[in-house]
Amino acid sequence: MTLPAQTADPKVPEIELDRVSMCYATDTSDVLALEQVSLRIGKGEFVSLLGPSGCGKTTLLRIMADLIQPSGGSLKVAGKSAKEARLARKYGIVFQHPGLFDWRKVKDNITLPLELMKVKKRERDEKAAELLELVGLQGFGDKYPWQLSGGMQQRVAIARALSMEPEILLMDEPFSALDEFSRERLNEELLSIWSKVGNTVVFVTHSIPEAVFLSDRVFVLSPHPGRLSAVVPIPLGRPRTKEMRNSRPFFQLIADIRDSFEGV
Repeated sequence: MTLPAQTADPKVPEIELDRVSMCYATDTSDVLALEQVSLRIGKGEFVSLLGPSGCGKTTLLRIMADLIQPSGGSLKVAGKSAKEARLARKYGIVFQHPGLFDWRKVKDNITLPLELMKVKKRERDEKAAELLELVGLQGFGDKYPWQLSGGMQQRVAIARALSMEPEILLMDEPFSALDEFSRERLNEELLSIWSKVGNTVVFVTHSIPEAVFLSDRVFVLSPHPGRLSAVVPIPLGRPRTKEMRNSRPFFQLIADIRDSFEGV
């Protein structure tokens, strides 16, 4: 079963970063990508890491996922190290590209993590049906990825990330390659999925309107080197609606975030 929906509580930390820095060594010099980033993400929150290209937001997400090790600082996930959290399968990750296998049917792409864990086929099929319904792809389980649109493929990728029932969903600009109409529709569908699953979501984007529409809070990163320049609460009500995109508070939040960037 998918995780029960829960109420976001910023006072209960799910992810804590303390003065995290990242320095890459090159042939000519070292490049400081992140400089002493400290933040707390509450259990059940939907937060965005927002910033221009090169500000280190994807690097920060990869550090949270234990895909790379920071040069300095510390990170805790539900009181554990990032490695311990990863080994405990607390993460689900969705990348910019869906990364689906064209020769596997949609339902088999979704349940690949379960197959690798030797879960029985009957259980995998039940989970696939549940997740296909969750992401609005009922009837597409026997299709192949190449038969789906880009937006539908990303929904498959989200379903696959949720197959292990992760407490934390990490998303690295998953809709950046889509047209604006598809992107806005998938924003709404993602929030619908989140409202049912209730996990903690960390969403990387360079779109200010997208961050405002999705998030409880927006962490603004400024470049050269990447640093946390602002934390902006989003006091819009939930559920979020299309009408909110045209409201004065929505545009004011966009302006506030734009003004918070440093060194851009």
